Amino acid sequence: MSDRPATSPPDEDVGAALARIRQHVEASAFHGWAGLELLSVEVGVVEVALPVQTHHLNPGGILHGGLIATLADTAIGLAVRSALPADQTHVTAQLDVHFLERVDQGTVRATGKAVRVGGRVAYGEGDVRDEAGRLLARASGTFIVLPQR
Repeated sequence: MSDRPATSPPDEDVGAALARIRQHVEASAFHGWAGLELLSVEVGVVEVALPVQTHHLNPGGILHGGLIATLADTAIGLAVRSALPADQTHVTAQLDVHFLERVDQGTVRATGKAVRVGGRVAYGEGDVRDEAGRLLARASGTFIVLPQR
């Protein structure tokens, strides 16, 4: 089985694929509850943001690592999803996050990139940065490609 490049979803207009991602995020109760915002979407590349609120901070007063991981997973996962055809979806099989800096305020952004999208497995990478551009975390993820339910 051949792999599809991460830059073009097969058998679907690129505009329709990108609209599908935007609609997915807007309809997601999780994304809304968490406060995640979709900033930009291209096939294979997605940027999301989280305006840091007091309830996002851990007891030490810094952005909770779980939210940084959530940002990374969301950005990479949506980048993978943008490269899949409409009849397929994905789930995270493995996420590796390296925490490099801390932050306690402002808006945090994550950029995800689909590196390789195959028929059964996809792989992506992402960076999480603060408003000043400081690298807060670097992540990679492996995703299982599944039929859409």
